[in-house]
Amino acid sequence: MTKPQERRVALVEDDRRYRTALRQTLSREPGFRVVADFGSGEALLRSIDRPLASPPFELVLMDIDLPGLNGIEVTRQLTARWPIDVVMLTVFEDPGRIVEAICAGAHGYALKRSSAPDLLRQLRTLSRGGAVLTGEVAKLVLDIVKRQSAVGRPLDPEVRLTERERDILRCLVEGRTYLEIGEQLGISIHTVRTHLRKVYRKLQVNSATEAVARAIREGLT
Repeated sequence: MTKPQERRVALVEDDRRYRTALRQTLSREPGFRVVADFGSGEALLRSIDRPLASPPFELVLMDIDLPGLNGIEVTRQLTARWPIDVVMLTVFEDPGRIVEAICAGAHGYALKRSSAPDLLRQLRTLSRGGAVLTGEVAKLVLDIVKRQSAVGRPLDPEVRLTERERDILRCLVEGRTYLEIGEQLGISIHTVRTHLRKVYRKLQVNSATEAVARAIREGLT
């Protein structure tokens, strides 16, 4: 049996006990390997402030309420330099900070009270190219994004999504996984991914989270 490709993970959490629990949870899950952990955002940034080809990790679980630089600012600095997936961790559902984190470059948002299986399920979704914005948190994010008028680069007026691409994008906005989208539309996960790659290219985005935000702001669904 082929061993699943491991994603190298860094943890940034000032609560030592919770950080240890995260490390233990991920160490038991095939496909993830914790390669570094830090008690502050400054410590993480110092660790990569050197002439490296790339950081030794691809995914960061980041506490949003860190001492010193908070997790949102650390995420902003980190994602401005490297194409790294960041999942914000917090105790409270704070809609304003969720949107701020997404705008800073975070790919998802998870509550610390989530069970280990729920957290792992969300991380696997992210690894497959989805967005870690599920359940009540996703609804809060989408509700706020709907009320925001600012957009990034203007969308090319010549851009046209096919009906199938719109269907898939609409499902993504509703928070559905690739598997659920495929089942609803009667297509394979591979076909879902193929369509989404075209959607990303047309919308000038790089992730499911960005696609969802742009779709709502542009009224594409």
